[in-house]
Amino acid sequence: MEKFIGERVLGDNELPFGSFTQQDWALWWIAGYGSIDGDHHKVWLLDQLARILNGTKVIVTVKEWDNGDFQHRFSLAEPTQKYWDWVADVKNGEDGPDTYDYDFGIAP
Repeated sequence: MEKFIGERVLGDNELPFGSFTQQDWALWWIAGYGSIDGDHHKVWLLDQLARILNGTKVIVTVKEWDNGDFQHRFSLAEPTQKYWDWVADVKNGEDGPDTYDYDFGIAP
């Protein structure tokens, strides 16, 4: 039986994802989560894309076993101020602050 070794966060330049740009991550997120059913999940995906495209860092964790098996896990760091400013701009319309709602969706 294989033994779980542990998990670690990949470094920013560590392959296979070290050279990914914001656009690469956005496309990866679409490919990975875009086919999940449910409007609330699609809204979540759109919000994740907005975070990535506004500079939120993608965190890649690798879980490893002694037989050589591994799994990558993906998450986002805390959103950037640029993202929160963008959300505020989306919510503010011609009629003033909080004219519109912003839906963050529900993670699948």
